[in-house]
Amino acid sequence: MNLNRRHFLGASTLAVPALAGGSAVAGAHPEQPAQAPEHGRVLTGAEQLAAQGWRPLKGRKLGVLSNPTGVLLNGDHIVDSMVAAGVKPVAAFGPEHGFRGSAQAGGSEGDYTDPRTGVPVYDAYGVDATKLASLFTKAGVDTVVFDIADVGARFYTYIWSLYTAMVAAAQVKAAFVVLDRPNPLGGRAAGPVLDPKFASGIGRKPIAQQHGMTVGELARFFAEEFLPGEGVQLEHLDVVQVRGWQRDTLFARTGLNWVLPSPNMPTPDTALVYPGTGMFEGTVFSEGRGTTRPFEIIGAPGLDWRWREKLEDLRLPGARFREIYFVPTFSKFVNQTCGGVQVGVDDPRAFDAIRTAVAMLVTAKALHPDVFAWRPDNYIDKLSGSDRLRTMVDAGAGVDEVTGAWRAELAEFDRKRRRYLLYR
Repeated sequence: MNLNRRHFLGASTLAVPALAGGSAVAGAHPEQPAQAPEHGRVLTGAEQLAAQGWRPLKGRKLGVLSNPTGVLLNGDHIVDSMVAAGVKPVAAFGPEHGFRGSAQAGGSEGDYTDPRTGVPVYDAYGVDATKLASLFTKAGVDTVVFDIADVGARFYTYIWSLYTAMVAAAQVKAAFVVLDRPNPLGGRAAGPVLDPKFASGIGRKPIAQQHGMTVGELARFFAEEFLPGEGVQLEHLDVVQVRGWQRDTLFARTGLNWVLPSPNMPTPDTALVYPGTGMFEGTVFSEGRGTTRPFEIIGAPGLDWRWREKLEDLRLPGARFREIYFVPTFSKFVNQTCGGVQVGVDDPRAFDAIRTAVAMLVTAKALHPDVFAWRPDNYIDKLSGSDRLRTMVDAGAGVDEVTGAWRAELAEFDRKRRRYLLYR
C-alpha cells in the first residue's frame, strides 16, 4: 500500500501548524525541523488544537480514547477543554486503568457517564476491534481522537489500545486523529522483536521491546505494516505532531509535567527502566508493586547483598544499584520482607534498560537458584516476545550471548520503521 494514496500529514484536513510542514511522501520528514516554543517547553498535539479552541474538530462526532495523560499544560484534560470550548465529544473511551485512571493494573472503570462533562464513557480495555467498532457505531462516532502518553515499551498496553481502535475505526469508516506526545525514552529502538506466535494483549504485532517511536509514528507504522493484514484500511489518518521535540530528547528536558500514565509508573525514572525491569513480572520476584518505586525496586525474600555486588562488578553502562530491603503492601510477597536492589540511572544516554535487566536475570538465577524462578505460566515469553530469553537464561547463557541473539531482527525493525518517523 502506498502512503501517497492515503490521507496522511501533508493531506490533512486539520488546519494546524504541526501538519503544515508534513509530507505525504513515504519516508519524508518535515522540510524544516520543528522549532522549540518560545517558553522552552515542547508543544503536544493536544496543546496546539486547544490553542485554536478545538476548531479543526468542530462539527465532527468525536469519540476520544484517552486517560489522565491526555492533559494540557494548564492541567485541564482534553475532554474537559473540548466541552468548555463547545466541542463536546459524543463519547469517551477508557483503556486499561480507565478514562479517569482510577483502576489498578489489569482493571478498568466500566461504562458510565462522566459526571464532570456528561460525556458517555465506554470501557475499551480488553475489547476486540469488532466490539469496539460496535461501540463506535452505538455512540455515532465519525472521528476517533487518540491522546494517551506511552512509555515506550511493547508490553505497555496503551499502544495496543491504539491499534485496536485503528482497526475498529477502519471497520466503521471513521477518521482517526492522533494527538502526538513525546516518547519519554527518546527515539532509540532496543531489544527483541515479537515473534507473532507469542502475540497477546501485551504484544500483538512484531515490534521491538523498546520501540523508540511516538504514538503518532506508531500509528503510521501500524496503518501501513499491519492493518492490511486485518483486511482493513483507514480512510483518513491525521497525526498532529509535537513541536520542539527531537528524537534524542528525554522527558526531563521537555518541560512537560509528568502525569502518571498508570498507577505503577510514578516518575520518568520509572519509565527509563521499565522496558527492562518490566520483565520481572514474568518471574516470581517482586517487580516493586506495592512500594513507592515499582520497577525500580526488584527482589524477593531470601535475597541478600551479593546480588547488588555482582551487578556493580559488571559495570553496566549508565546503571547503578543499591542494596535494598522492602515490604510490599500489595501484589507479590505482601507483608513479607524482601531483599534485592534498587536500579538507578546515572547516564540515560548510555543506559540500556533491556540489557541491564538481562544482566539482572542472569545473575539472580546464578546467585540465588533456590529463589529465582519464572512464573509457572511462562508469562516471560509474552513479555519478551518469544521463549528465547527464558530458554537461553535457563541454559546458562551470558548477557552478551542473550542480547546478541536479537541483533539482526532489531536492525531489520529499525530499518523498516524509518519511513514512518516524523522527528529528527
